[in-house]
Amino acid sequence: MKTDFQISQESQKEKITIIANKIGIKDEDLILYGDYKAKIKINELEANPNSNLILVTAVNPTAGGEGKSTVTIGLTEGLNAIGKKACVALREPSLGPVLGMKGGACGGGYSQVIPMDEINLHFTGDMHAITTANNAIAAVIDNHIFQGNQLDIKNVVFNRVLDMNDRALRHIEVATANNGEQRSDHFDITVASEIMAILCLSENVQDLKNKVSNIIVAYNSKGEAIYVRDLEIEGVIAAILKDAIKPNIVQTLENNPAIIHGGPFANIAHGCNSIIATKTAMKYADYVVTEAGFGADLGAEKFFNIKCRKANLKPKAAVIVATIRALKLHGGIEVEKLTIENLEALKIGISNLEKHLENLEKFNVPVVVALNVFSTDTEVELNFMKEWAKDKDITLSETKVFSEGGKGAIDLANKVIDLVDNSTKEFKFLYEDSKSILEKIEIVCKEIYGAAGISVSQESLNEIKKINKLGLSHLPICMAKTPLSLSDDPNLKGRPIDFTVKITDIKLKAGAGFVVVYTNKILTMPGLPKIPNAVKIDIDENENIVNIF
Repeated sequence: MKTDFQISQESQKEKITIIANKIGIKDEDLILYGDYKAKIKINELEANPNSNLILVTAVNPTAGGEGKSTVTIGLTEGLNAIGKKACVALREPSLGPVLGMKGGACGGGYSQVIPMDEINLHFTGDMHAITTANNAIAAVIDNHIFQGNQLDIKNVVFNRVLDMNDRALRHIEVATANNGEQRSDHFDITVASEIMAILCLSENVQDLKNKVSNIIVAYNSKGEAIYVRDLEIEGVIAAILKDAIKPNIVQTLENNPAIIHGGPFANIAHGCNSIIATKTAMKYADYVVTEAGFGADLGAEKFFNIKCRKANLKPKAAVIVATIRALKLHGGIEVEKLTIENLEALKIGISNLEKHLENLEKFNVPVVVALNVFSTDTEVELNFMKEWAKDKDITLSETKVFSEGGKGAIDLANKVIDLVDNSTKEFKFLYEDSKSILEKIEIVCKEIYGAAGISVSQESLNEIKKINKLGLSHLPICMAKTPLSLSDDPNLKGRPIDFTVKITDIKLKAGAGFVVVYTNKILTMPGLPKIPNAVKIDIDENENIVNIF
């Protein structure tokens, strides 16, 4: 089979104006970035009341591969193939994983969004604008201290960012005064920044400006919060982001519209594309398929408890992606042996999928399992999955979108439509705003991860006191945890039990409107692998970017 890049390069693209017109977006509502990319002007964002929002999530990711983005795109192709007016809403790729190990975020095989090379690299410049806006705030903070520190800044809590995996920037020293005085600081990756979260949770530019003004950047010697508005720079930050806040539209391989905007990581941020992108898609399409990052314990939980809460969204159905390869790995076998039939490992590893299904039921949304079929899956293994689903009364669909595109998702599309049309379930949150921060943490850790309990550091308890004093304990929580396990230990596969989640730090993101809870000292700036993807990417004599994935 051809590589993803070859398939992307050989695709027959249509002008982006034609793609946008398919769902009713007019030419005058587009800002063109060449022939195949555009930004959509933000007008009235009232969603079509009959539009159906469908979330695609997955089991905990493994080296065996799951294909969540691939299935998300493929399901949209399948819905269009059966005559539905459907649009996919995705996150933008981060250069960190693109140049690192994980790769791009455009799907794969015959289920991709294009132009893949441009989307994976600079796209329309949103990541650069977010990075610049964030670092402008950081620069003004340190300049304020240097110029006399009228605000009595004592403890800076706002970090610089870079859209790159760079472990050397995890710990830095910053000179803040002309006498050589320094303070310890560090970089986060751009997609984990509060500016990224704000862009994704804003309804318009003025809403973004207001949220930026509420960012807590430091505390003074009395322990009082200092905000961006105290530095009087919320206006310029909003100005830097005035184009980045507009959603981007591209197309799928089968020439269906794809809205791609915002890219927060799901292990350390809230993991969902922008509210603006989702509501724009829902304004024009009858069915909107979106995804949330990593497994359902992270991306789906945050999609429901943070994004849906903030945007008043009520998803009609969820799809959970699983592969036999991934389930066997959760069953304890090595990556090198995934192509070998192993029913015992599959029987053990399926407990991971079962736990995620139980979790999704807690949000009261109907669910279908999309079994992403690989050529190495055996009949014995496939039959086991069918029997398992039948015994558990679970809706399961074998999908072959990687090799067949939309055709390979016809069955999945029909089953999703059936759920949307016939389910009487009404979406609900896992916890109420009135719960305390510790109660919310316990609910997520016990209900979603399956933990026996939590242990909380003294530093975290001190932060909770600050948050309570500011009157912000009603905010939802954003868990920062390894994506590789239901627990906070990446080595615990399957469905671990009797574990304690270690809460090592808590940070208030007052602008974004949530509280980040860090578990087991998770890193907010990734590093590159020994042989990163960057060494493979090249440009040929015709200025074509090659080997990007």
